[in-house]
Amino acid sequence: MKLPLTQLLGLSLAPSVKLAINKRITASQTYENNARTSSGIGHRKPDVTRTVDHSGPQRQTAIRFSVAAHAAWAPGLQTEAAWRAWADADADFAGAGEPPLPAMPPMLRRRASPAGKLALQAAYDALGERSDIPAIFCSRHGECGRAADLLADLAQGLPMSPASFSLSVHNAAAGLFSIARRDHANSLALAAGHSTVEHAAIEACGLLADGAPAVLLVAADGPLPAMYREMADCKEQSFGWAWLLQAPADDAISLRWSRADDTDADIGADPAGLQILRFFLRGDTVLRRTADRRQWTWGRDE
Repeated sequence: MKLPLTQLLGLSLAPSVKLAINKRITASQTYENNARTSSGIGHRKPDVTRTVDHSGPQRQTAIRFSVAAHAAWAPGLQTEAAWRAWADADADFAGAGEPPLPAMPPMLRRRASPAGKLALQAAYDALGERSDIPAIFCSRHGECGRAADLLADLAQGLPMSPASFSLSVHNAAAGLFSIARRDHANSLALAAGHSTVEHAAIEACGLLADGAPAVLLVAADGPLPAMYREMADCKEQSFGWAWLLQAPADDAISLRWSRADDTDADIGADPAGLQILRFFLRGDTVLRRTADRRQWTWGRDE
């Protein structure tokens, strides 16, 4: 039995008001039923009945691209030689500090968060003097540190900083990069859990296919804020790296994916961004990851 809207909402209204509301609802339902009957909606059987067979092999898709330039920054690792040594040793970072960001105006540099500075330094180093290049900034956690500080202030009844509030969004680094360079090229900010870099690469290849001559892909992350740290599911470390992607050449990198079950998840100990960077720097032929119901396979042309 259908109950009147006023009873469902628990409203205490005058009888005349209740009567007017229920009349309006009844008229609306009558009009809808008449319309469905006259058009045949809800009364015709579907012309075709489709059966989907999920028992066979799943379709697999792939993208290919080349990296024309790359850069990375992490505490204690600022040179290419240091990064290659890190990749070969399979070690954690052993250092502290933030990137200097000399190319960014001081007023904007001060507004960047620690994770944002890592992304920005890598972006500047990889892009150089090039302009009008679309950019994709990807991060699993983004500006959650700044957002957590704002929430803590709000819980204590303290006023929130307008500057921090305006930069507590996921595209903060992308916006600062565009403003500092006075570059009006397309920019995106993306987060997709443990598969963040994979989805950013797919998005970048979509831009290449749409006619962009190159796309800047920037990945950066850092440890979770203290209030969320007990929920960390990998060995979080601060890092930032960037690739300048172009159409595939002889040294192309490929990414293939297919559906996987949640029970097959194998995210690894390190953040996904560092696993993929290590694969790239070491020149490995394959990297397989299973996360977010996808089997991801990175490879390179031989």
